[in-house]
Amino acid sequence: MFDAIAGSYDLMNRVMTLGQDQRWRRFVVQKAQSPGEGWVLDLATGTGDIAALMRQSYPQARVIGSDFSRNMLEEARKRFSSLHIHWQAGDANALPFADNVFESVTFGYLLRNVDDSLRVLREVHRVLKPGGRVVCLDTTPPARNALLPFVRFYFRFGIPLMGRLIARDAAAYSYLTGSTMDFHTAEDLAALFRQAGFSEVGFRKFMLGTIGIHWGKKHEQPDPA
Repeated sequence: MFDAIAGSYDLMNRVMTLGQDQRWRRFVVQKAQSPGEGWVLDLATGTGDIAALMRQSYPQARVIGSDFSRNMLEEARKRFSSLHIHWQAGDANALPFADNVFESVTFGYLLRNVDDSLRVLREVHRVLKPGGRVVCLDTTPPARNALLPFVRFYFRFGIPLMGRLIARDAAAYSYLTGSTMDFHTAEDLAALFRQAGFSEVGFRKFMLGTIGIHWGKKHEQPDPA
């Protein structure tokens, strides 16, 4: 599915989010903090926006953008050919990296597309260095308030209509609606971060509570006695 929509993915993101998606990605990069000259990993990199922002914001960093979809990676390579970023196909369920490698790991719209969020978070925890940071951008089910009917209408009808008109693929964006409404609440996802071993876990919601950015930190190793 993601291979099929790779060419229109960026335009759809801009339209669906009313142009707010880049602001959220900048917030992700800010929360990840500077890695110095260390390695950073952007999982589910898609067409490379967060990886590129990491490279531009922290020029000394060594950046890997990884995705399961090879077509998405090809779009990323074309869009950001002038930036020194390593693009690599990979499965977030079994990351092809050693333990304790990365200063930070970021990902956008990854966890609602996997079968086991906790498994992925534990893999992320494994590859982070002690003291390393994780930052996650994803959709989150809207709160049950007066705006809920309008949000549901937008997700059920508006987004698939845009998918049909722009991406020529209404089914893919109907899937987006379902995966959002059935996804973890922001509070439940924060609990999964803690269960995976992260500390200093927090989150912030955007866009009428339908977008959540979560963050956490891998415990520092204790000093040897």
